[in-house]
Amino acid sequence: MIDALFGSKTRVKLLHLFLNNPGKSFYVREITRKIEEQINSVRRELSNMLEVGIITSDSLDNKLYYQVNQRYGYYVPLRDIFNDNTTESSVVTHSPGDISNNKYNLMLRGITGLRLAIFSGVLVKGSNGSVDIMLVGDISQAKVKSFIKDIEKIEGREINYSVLTYDEFYYRLSVRDRFITEILNSKHVVAVDEDKILSE
Repeated sequence: MIDALFGSKTRVKLLHLFLNNPGKSFYVREITRKIEEQINSVRRELSNMLEVGIITSDSLDNKLYYQVNQRYGYYVPLRDIFNDNTTESSVVTHSPGDISNNKYNLMLRGITGLRLAIFSGVLVKGSNGSVDIMLVGDISQAKVKSFIKDIEKIEGREINYSVLTYDEFYYRLSVRDRFITEILNSKHVVAVDEDKILSE
């Protein structure tokens, strides 16, 4: 029945493979062995999935490798549909990409020295930012890693983040650095702004 919904048996098998192995890459012959389908139908479906954006490809040692695109807009609901661990409940307890109620503010309070925190990318609905979290301040790397790990567990995907010292951020903001400008020009949520630097 799910084959009819998603167009083909090969596509369903590919979605199962990719969505249950986030962060893992496969080359075509390896995929055909794993899902036991003909190479031509696998290549056709991979091409379709690349066009849609659910997977990405990368070339290494003259081989083309494919993996799931965790930044794809419907990654989380598709992952829930194709999750092989059906006994586990979904880790996402909210609408993915919607942090309008600042649900991570409590977690941010545990990071000593944090002066600015900006959410964007996959954490903000409608954002196309390439960075999901920017943290600014004199911050412990161990605390940051723990915070990011917790958010990745809640969101069920990898999170792109950046950590800057306050001086570095202030300088890059003042010279209209492209990296900072892109984050601030994409849809974002300022969760912490101790010095009111972004509201001046």
